Amino acid sequence: MGAVDDALRAAGSVARPAAAPSLDAGHAKAETPVPGQAASAFAEAAFGAGSRLPEQLARNIERIESLTQRLVAALAQRRAPNPGVEMPGPDFFANAAGAWLRLLAQQPERVIGQQVSYWGQTLRHFAEAQAALARGTPAPAPPADELKDRRFSNPLWEAHPFFSFIRRQYQINAQALQEAASALDLPEMTDRRRIEWFTRQMIDMMAPTNFLATNPDALEKALETEGESLVRGLENLVRDVEQNNGELIVSLADRSAFRVGENIGTTEGTVVARTRLYELIQYKPSTGQVHEIPLVIFPPWINKFYILDLKPQNSLIKWLVDQGHTLFVVAWKNPDPSYGDTGMDDYVSAYLEIMDRVLDLSDQPRLNVVGYCIAGTTLALTLSLLKQRGDERVNSATFFTTLTDFSDQGEFTAYLQDDFVSGIEEEAARTGVLGAQLMTRTFSFLRANDLVWGPAIRSYMLGETPPAFDLLYWNGDGTNLPGRMAVEYLRGLCQQNRFVREGFDLLGHRLHIRDVTVPLCAIACETDHIAPWKDSWRGIAQMGARDKTFILSESGHIAGIVNPPSKKKYGHYVSDAGFGADEQHWRDQARHHQGSWWGRWGEWLAGRAGAMVAARDPGTGLGPAPGAYVHERA
Repeated sequence: MGAVDDALRAAGSVARPAAAPSLDAGHAKAETPVPGQAASAFAEAAFGAGSRLPEQLARNIERIESLTQRLVAALAQRRAPNPGVEMPGPDFFANAAGAWLRLLAQQPERVIGQQVSYWGQTLRHFAEAQAALARGTPAPAPPADELKDRRFSNPLWEAHPFFSFIRRQYQINAQALQEAASALDLPEMTDRRRIEWFTRQMIDMMAPTNFLATNPDALEKALETEGESLVRGLENLVRDVEQNNGELIVSLADRSAFRVGENIGTTEGTVVARTRLYELIQYKPSTGQVHEIPLVIFPPWINKFYILDLKPQNSLIKWLVDQGHTLFVVAWKNPDPSYGDTGMDDYVSAYLEIMDRVLDLSDQPRLNVVGYCIAGTTLALTLSLLKQRGDERVNSATFFTTLTDFSDQGEFTAYLQDDFVSGIEEEAARTGVLGAQLMTRTFSFLRANDLVWGPAIRSYMLGETPPAFDLLYWNGDGTNLPGRMAVEYLRGLCQQNRFVREGFDLLGHRLHIRDVTVPLCAIACETDHIAPWKDSWRGIAQMGARDKTFILSESGHIAGIVNPPSKKKYGHYVSDAGFGADEQHWRDQARHHQGSWWGRWGEWLAGRAGAMVAARDPGTGLGPAPGAYVHERA
C-alpha cells in the first residue's frame, strides 16, 4: 500500500490544468493514446523508474486527474452549512449522554454485560473464521435473516473468507449498537424514537457495501473494466455535485431520458388560468359526453403534478378524462426567495379562487375536488373554512395519502422536534424558501438503503448510468416551499396538531377537523412511510362527514396511488367496519380485492358527478398543457 500511496501523491503533484474540462472533454481526453504526466508519475512511483502502465489504466488515471479538479471546484460552490438542519441540537446529545450515564450508574452490570457479550461474539467469530481458513473449508453459513438482505447477494459474501468475515462482523456490530440504544433510560418516547432512528442511520452508513475495499461487486467490476467503472463512477459523482451547486444528492434516474410534455406529462389540455401562485389546466375531453359536475385535482406543491400523468398507460389524469370527467389540475409555481412571505392563507385563498374559476368555466354551481398529500391537508382546511362560511360549492372530496391528525409523527419524529424545526425556520428566514435539496435529502434518508446508499453504490462505485425510470425522474424533480408556509405547516399542524386539537387559525376563522362534512373518500397506502395509513385513517375518522369511504391500497406513497387497472399489480382493501372503533378494527374487518382501487373509486365518483352533458372543449387558452410552471427547476 505504501507504493500505491506514493504513486497517488506523485500523480497529484504534477501540473494541473488551468481550467476544469466538461464531461465531454473528459471523455475526449480518455481517447488520447499517449498517457500524460499523471500516469507517468503513477507508474514510476508504483513500479519503478522507466515503467509504463497498461494503456487503458493510463488513460483512466488521466481522466481521474481532470475529474478530481472538477470535483474540487464543484464542492467549493456549496453554501456554508446551517448546523440547525444538518444535525440534532445539543439537547439531543445531552439527553443521550445523560441516559447512558444513568444506566452506567444504576446498572453497571448491564453495561459491562453488553460489552463482554460483544467482545465474546467478536472473538468467537474471529476464532471460527481462523479455524475455517486453516482447514480450507467454507465459512459458516450466515443466519437466515441475513440471507434476505439484498446488500449481501453476491456469492462471495458467503464463499470468500475475507468477505464472509466482514459481513458477519458488521452484523455483530449492528446488533451491539441496537442493543446499546434500546438499553438507554429514556423516559420520553420522542427521545427513544430519535435515538433508535439515528442509530439505524449509523448502522446503514457503516455497511461494508458502502466502501470500495469491502464491496465485492465494485471490486470485481473494477478489475473487469481495468478501472473504467471507477472512472465512470467519479464522472457520475462530479455530475451530481455540479448539478446541485456543491451538494451531494445522488441522481436516481437518467435526466436525459425524459422531457415533460414530450414523453411524460403528455395528456392533451390547455392552461386556462395563470396567477403568481399557480397555473390551472383543463384537459381536453376524450368522450362525446361528460359528467356535468367538474372535477379539480389539487396536487402537492412539494412535488410536480405530472406524477399523475407520467405515461399514458399509468396516467390517472388520462384515465379520469377517459371516464368522462371535465378535469382540471393545478400546476403550482416553484417558488423562489421572493415568495418567502407566502403562507398557508395564500394557498387556501388560491384553492377558493381556483374553485371559482372552475365553476365559472364549467357553468356549474358545484364541483368535486381531490387533494393529494399536503394538498389534501390544505383541502381539509379549505373545506372547514367553507363549512364555517356556509358555502356549499363542494359536492364531494377525495383525499389521496393525506394526513390531518399528526398526533403520531411516525418516522418524521427525528425531524419534527424543535432543534430541526428551529433550524428550518432560520434557513427560511435567511433564504426565503425551504429548499428542494434539503427536502429531497430528508425524504431519502427515511429509506436510506433504497434511496441513498444503494443508488450511490451503483452510480459511484459500479459506474452505472442511473436508470431511465419515469417515477424516479419525477422524484428528483423537486420544488421549493415558501418559507412562511413551511414554518406554519411544521409548527401549527405537524408539531402542535392544532387542526385536530384547539383549531388552526386562518383567514379570520378557527378551523377544525370536525367541520369537514362533505361526502368524502380517502385512499391510503399500506406501506406508506410518509403518510402512514393508520394516521390517515385516524384523521378521516375525526371528520364530521356522515358519508365516508376509506380504501387501503397495497404498496407505498406513490406506487400505491399510481396503480392503473391495466397493471394488475397491487390490490386494495375495503371494510364495512365503519369509523366507530379504531383503525386496527377497520383493518381486521377489511376484505382484500385484486387489482387497482381506481375502478372502485371511479364508481364512487361517478355516483356523485351528475348527469351526462355535452363535452366541454377548453379551447386554446393561455397555451397547451403541461404549461410553463412545471418546467421550472429548483
